[in-house]
Amino acid sequence: MATKKPETPGNARIADNKKAAFNYFFEERFEAGMVLEGWEVKALREGKVQLTDGYVVIRDGEMFIIGCQINPLRSASTHVNPDAVRTKKLLLHKEQIKRLTGKVEQKGYTLVPINLHWKAGKVKCDIALAKGKAEHDKRDVIKDREGKREVERAMKNRQR
Repeated sequence: MATKKPETPGNARIADNKKAAFNYFFEERFEAGMVLEGWEVKALREGKVQLTDGYVVIRDGEMFIIGCQINPLRSASTHVNPDAVRTKKLLLHKEQIKRLTGKVEQKGYTLVPINLHWKAGKVKCDIALAKGKAEHDKRDVIKDREGKREVERAMKNRQR
């Protein structure tokens, strides 16, 4: 009798790139498929991935994600030599890739991975066409976040 694989919910998140929202303004978002090896899918099911240092490049009309680290499981097969920072191909329609190529060639635009998630049993990567934030924009975000924390603390203390 075969053992049943663990079920993955419809749109369950695998990993988020929280630094991306802090460092960039998102203009457009796209969902791309990923070309993965078997050991990588198993490691993703266990949540052994880091997107923080990842970025997307376009080479010869194809998209690749670089710097996305998928750490192999200890129980990886003996005949597989896992490479944690392997360059992975992203799958998107040619028209979308051509349009993104034109945008990325403009000054200040880049492609950033936002998150990885499951969709119908497949791993998908949300990528964003993004523009880098200036230092003062980042400071504004920090100031707003700290202001919200202060308000929450005051409300919490007031309720006591």
